[in-house]
Amino acid sequence: MRFDKRPARRAASAVAAATAVALLAAACGDGRSGGGGDQEVVLEGVDDGTTLTMWTRAATEAQSQALVDAYNATHENQVELSVIPTDDYQTRVGTAAGNQELPDLFAIDVVFAPRFTSAGAYLDITDRIDSLEYADALAPSHIDVGTVDERKYLVPHTLDLSVLFYNKDLYEQAGLDPEQPPATLAEFAEHARAISELGEDIHGTFFGGNCGGCYVFTWWPSIWAEGAEVMNEDGTESLLDSPEAQEVYSIWRGLVEDGAVAPGHAEEPGATWTGLFPEGNIGVMPMPSTMLGLMPEDLNMGVAPIPGPSGGQSTFVGGDSIGISANSEHPNQAWDFLRWSLEEETQIDVLAANGDIMARTDLADNEHYADNPNAVVMNDLVAIGRTPYSQNFGQTFNDPQGPWLPLVREAVYGDPNADLSALNDAITDSLSG
Repeated sequence: MRFDKRPARRAASAVAAATAVALLAAACGDGRSGGGGDQEVVLEGVDDGTTLTMWTRAATEAQSQALVDAYNATHENQVELSVIPTDDYQTRVGTAAGNQELPDLFAIDVVFAPRFTSAGAYLDITDRIDSLEYADALAPSHIDVGTVDERKYLVPHTLDLSVLFYNKDLYEQAGLDPEQPPATLAEFAEHARAISELGEDIHGTFFGGNCGGCYVFTWWPSIWAEGAEVMNEDGTESLLDSPEAQEVYSIWRGLVEDGAVAPGHAEEPGATWTGLFPEGNIGVMPMPSTMLGLMPEDLNMGVAPIPGPSGGQSTFVGGDSIGISANSEHPNQAWDFLRWSLEEETQIDVLAANGDIMARTDLADNEHYADNPNAVVMNDLVAIGRTPYSQNFGQTFNDPQGPWLPLVREAVYGDPNADLSALNDAITDSLSG
């Protein structure tokens, strides 16, 4: 999941992408098991010098390029990677799918995956995935989102989790234990308030108050941690006015009212919301796990799971999943790349070595994480994290003109006694429309 710097353009892109996906469905019908003509399925893959094409969005370029470079250096097959601007990615993929001009491999933001798997853009790779001896260790939320009618179309490619980052030096200055991050959201609020008392240039926390995707990524885990759901199972009904959800909103509203949130939160559209914490003046806030590698070396900080109001823990598992396009003529060779990308040596030496979250839950005990306890905390969350499933996720939650932002902003900035049921019904209408 990515937080767009140009929301108006993203909204237009989402409409174009939806149109292209509709064209795809008409063109492909139920052709998800196609690809490669009558080529026999080779579960271990084929490495015979074939040139493969692959697409990824710019937001995950670094990890994708690292994997491709490592594969090309050790295999006869060669992968030609095309990086497409994130704003344009859905539209480009949808149009290519409708014209049956997709590359052999293409990644997709997990929250948009259901649109493309259901429309027939990907090859059914159920048997290939199930043949992996570590299949049960693959990031479960990515596998679930890439499954349609019990058939699997995608594997994890890059992962981005939501976690709490906290400044240990500010914790100590505020009289808090720097080795004891908050275990409940209520405790999180107490810590933020205590740190906000340190001085006018120090603030307890921060969030993107005008960014639908930011709320989803960082606040929904608290609802899940409390044992509640945000939608029904098939993503067609909103449950975002539940008592658990409203308790989450109320805790954050209290921080706003008490002045514990850094200035600018109400107008922050998502472009710069992660930029304040690395400056060292924010006590504790939920952010993407990919920020770990971007922190200043001299910043004394830790990470922790996002808790619910009374405890528990969860995370939003974002990032990209990847699969073989339904019109690829080289599915066995494409599978060779996917299988290799998930192997232990690749996950550890390419991803863990760079401090990235791995696609597997069984490899946290490795040499690269030995001196990086924060990375271990994050990787352990992959097993319990959630990725919401909905065909209409983007238009409902990411589009700044969608119905989610009015609900959550009313809960945080509006009438404290407002009835959220009508706003929640509007979200349901968008999800089921």
